[in-house]
Amino acid sequence: MERLWSPWRLDYVTGATETSGSECVFCVAPGLPASESLVVARVDACFVVLNRYPYNNGHLLVVPNRHIGSLAETAPEELAELMVLTRRAEVALTEAYRPHGMNIGINMGRPAGAGVPGHLHVHVVPRWDGDTNFMTVIGETRVVPEELPRTVTRLTPIFERLAKES
Repeated sequence: MERLWSPWRLDYVTGATETSGSECVFCVAPGLPASESLVVARVDACFVVLNRYPYNNGHLLVVPNRHIGSLAETAPEELAELMVLTRRAEVALTEAYRPHGMNIGINMGRPAGAGVPGHLHVHVVPRWDGDTNFMTVIGETRVVPEELPRTVTRLTPIFERLAKES
């Protein structure tokens, strides 16, 4: 029998939190050192960060800096930046990974599937034909073949170039 090791997921599956108390992971992430934050792009009101518990390689989250829970709470400049960065995320993932498709969406509130229900964020998930296999369906396990620091290294320069081009 082969073993698939993913020790970085232990905190997630056991319900442990990565920050103390009631700190929001999205409010904390931009202030962490670059090696820990997983942030791949920043603009004035928003940033793009890797999902620490990704559905697939390159699973990105586009997040307003301000701790708000819905699109209705965004200021016009936040909403504009949220969409600009979501577009850049699509372009960057397409260039870096050549996915066959993408899921782009927002889950607002815990009943809708939001893992961080109080801080709005857009999921940008690259998808490939056949990426749902027996590991996901039967084993309830995701196989993500690239470590997160490597994903940061792959995507950050693409986001930097896209920012200069716009």
